[in-house]
Amino acid sequence: MDTPYSPYPKYKDTRIDWLGNIPEHWSTSKLRYMFSFGKGLPITKENLQDSGIPCLNYGEVHSKYGFEVDPSKHPLKFVGEEYLKSSPSALLEKGDIVFADTSEDIEGSGNFTQLISNHTIFAGYHTIIARPKDRTNSRFYAYLLDSQELRTQVRHAVKGVKVFSVTQAILRGIDIWLPDAIEQSKIANFLDHETAKIDTLIDKQQQLIKLLKEKRQAVISHAVTKGLNPNAPMKDSGVEWLGEVPVHWKSAKLKYLTDVIVDGAHFTPTYVEEGVPFLRVTDIQSEEVDLGRIKFIPKNEHEVLIQRCKPEKGDLLLSKNGTIGVPKVIDWDWEFSIFVSLCLIKFNHRLNSEYAYFYFMTHQIHEQIFGMIKQSTVINLHLDKIQDFYFSVPPIDEQECIVENLRDRLKTFDDLISKANKSISLSKERRTALISAAVTGKIDVRNFKAGDTHVV
Repeated sequence: MDTPYSPYPKYKDTRIDWLGNIPEHWSTSKLRYMFSFGKGLPITKENLQDSGIPCLNYGEVHSKYGFEVDPSKHPLKFVGEEYLKSSPSALLEKGDIVFADTSEDIEGSGNFTQLISNHTIFAGYHTIIARPKDRTNSRFYAYLLDSQELRTQVRHAVKGVKVFSVTQAILRGIDIWLPDAIEQSKIANFLDHETAKIDTLIDKQQQLIKLLKEKRQAVISHAVTKGLNPNAPMKDSGVEWLGEVPVHWKSAKLKYLTDVIVDGAHFTPTYVEEGVPFLRVTDIQSEEVDLGRIKFIPKNEHEVLIQRCKPEKGDLLLSKNGTIGVPKVIDWDWEFSIFVSLCLIKFNHRLNSEYAYFYFMTHQIHEQIFGMIKQSTVINLHLDKIQDFYFSVPPIDEQECIVENLRDRLKTFDDLISKANKSISLSKERRTALISAAVTGKIDVRNFKAGDTHVV
């Protein structure tokens, strides 16, 4: 990390694991002495509604806002006003910290957010409330709790295998280190100023990625619905979602372009440490299937499943539950089975699987998918609906040309998106390093002024 700041003149050994030395005049303590603790509302997702009192649940802590939340800027679900009388202890005040009490991975253990407004808001299900006893420098505490040195303590204390749990007892026992109140304020002001600049850079890269993905999507949609020849004569496809297509293309339902459309296991599988890979929706959403994170089932269950659903290289998987409409061409040779949330599609000679993959990514297919289920409260794409999807199909050799063209054109977008993602990762690493350096006293920011120019 590049910084113009010097270290403090003298340090002392804290004898705290993962921390090392801190400035000589700083003190050490435990989180229990600086915070009181409580629990969020004892509710479930079914208790949430579209109006009432804003409610912050563990899902928002993990995936949406992180570090800070303000109901005036961040959309939240609500609970009824009756909780104001029955559960006032779950109400938050400005500066309160809300931890998620469970995480699906060790890296998420200790995730929290801080309320930065005076809105009336509840902590919801699966949360722990940490209330600073002195709110003067509550912002400093947020940065302290976000430092790698403190989060490492949490990660080494949590219990769990599939789900990792953070308890009030764990949080109470966490070691902390503190400068005096004036210095805490200076560190918090410094980090607010410097991390804001980093966050602006991250936001710009995220906006760029969004724009690139939109353009990428437009290129795909145009290629597989209009073709590559801009001068090709067009005709009305006769299908609302497709509009005009080249004259020589055919429109047909998917069931006439396939040999098999079948979903996976309709029973609860037996998960084992070693066995046959068993893919779910989450496993097909990245470019490569991560064999280190997938589930496995016994060989005998796999043998039963492949009697009706045998995935092979060149077939296409499509998600039909949860995050629906995600396609994945099978480009590997190893044996596997699939859960009921996925369906397997085997194409006949009229449809190229990679062309179909791109087609499933178009606005035209999404219109069909969401048009069919928009009246349902259950996000579930049934096989009979999938069979009735309309496809606009050029001759097979033209499909292959379109696929090759898209591979070349999309590489430019993918490279730019990858570059932007790397920039975001680097910025986040710098942000993390800066926070740790400031709150552990590796750099002395006592003379910081907001008008100073710094390299972050």
